[in-house]
Amino acid sequence: MPLEPFEHLLGFMLNDVSRLLRTRFDQRAKSHGLTRSQWRVLVHLARAEGIIQSGLAEILEVERMTLGRLIDRLEVAGWVERRPDSKDRRVRRLYLTAMARPTLDDIMKIATDMHDEALHGLSKDDLNRLMQTLLVIKNNLIEMNTMKNQADTAKIPKLQTGVSDD
Repeated sequence: MPLEPFEHLLGFMLNDVSRLLRTRFDQRAKSHGLTRSQWRVLVHLARAEGIIQSGLAEILEVERMTLGRLIDRLEVAGWVERRPDSKDRRVRRLYLTAMARPTLDDIMKIATDMHDEALHGLSKDDLNRLMQTLLVIKNNLIEMNTMKNQADTAKIPKLQTGVSDD
């Protein structure tokens, strides 16, 4: 069975497109002096201001300690602030500073311009078909992962507690 060229395999194509988008974004956003990881934190924090660090770590799919170091650097640089929670003294909530807001506007402009460049030559119909197709693929993968997680959970033996289920 002959192997297909890598560029014809969906995973490789999606990975290549994603890598090229990230590289182009990094080139355009370099002047702001923030790393891609820091940008991701700021963008996601803008969508969920007041979130706690563990919640943001889950959204970003990074370890809490990794995010903690990123937040520390962003806080020292004046991009982010930690504020106490009004109901729980142990909890600190994350917020953008006033300094971060115009920079985020710049980043969104860069992202919009970059997407326009990347999608050049696609009609609105082509773009809609592409997005619908990717959504179907995404939903298929989510469903497969959910089914696998449910199957894995079903395989875990119940602990013997000595207490009857009746």
